[in-house]
Amino acid sequence: MKNNIKTIAFDADDTLWINEPYFQEAEKKFTSLLQDFTPQEVVSQELFKTEMKNLYLYGYGVKGFVLCMIETANRIINQNLSPHLIDNIIKIGQELLQKPIELLPGVEQTLKNLNGKYRLIVATKGDLLDQERKLNNSGLENYFHHIEIMSDKKPGNYTKLLKHLDCNPENFLMVGNSFKSDILPVLELGGFGAYIPYHMTWQHEKHDHFLHHQNFVELKSIDNILNYLE
Repeated sequence: MKNNIKTIAFDADDTLWINEPYFQEAEKKFTSLLQDFTPQEVVSQELFKTEMKNLYLYGYGVKGFVLCMIETANRIINQNLSPHLIDNIIKIGQELLQKPIELLPGVEQTLKNLNGKYRLIVATKGDLLDQERKLNNSGLENYFHHIEIMSDKKPGNYTKLLKHLDCNPENFLMVGNSFKSDILPVLELGGFGAYIPYHMTWQHEKHDHFLHHQNFVELKSIDNILNYLE
């Protein structure tokens, strides 16, 4: 059945390039700002609660992350957040938005090998401007037929994407590092999913998986997709 695949979609963050380590580094800087008020592990827990509460409002990305840090800090220090602390939190976010793009091993060569044989697209979540910047700085943009910055990755979001691409699910392969966001919704629609685990995963994206499905494959690295498709 995989011989029917015509369109391959790639998640971006932690599939094409490094992302989560930068967020974890930013979170550590944030927790250190508040360590005189409460233990750093508690700050992390409170930040995650805030992120989950606001996810439907802010969506995914750095801007929402910054707003959640400010809200969390204000709650931890009893609504007495100083302008100096706000400024430091904003700087953490600005640094995060200016991180260099570091491609994961094998990404560009894999895209070169697939280019011309399949229609390649990017399907990723996050801030529109931030993801466009990262893609532009990655040097990979010319490999892709279409770029889709998605507000979420649920079956309905993928249905809209497939309709826009005029692509049937049985002709669609999604490649990504999130089992929850990149794999399960696409399999539910009848498409294919190639899961490439990354050593760091945001808590919200973690999913205990054990799956036997004819349209699913777990790969050690992105270049293994070539052997799978042969």
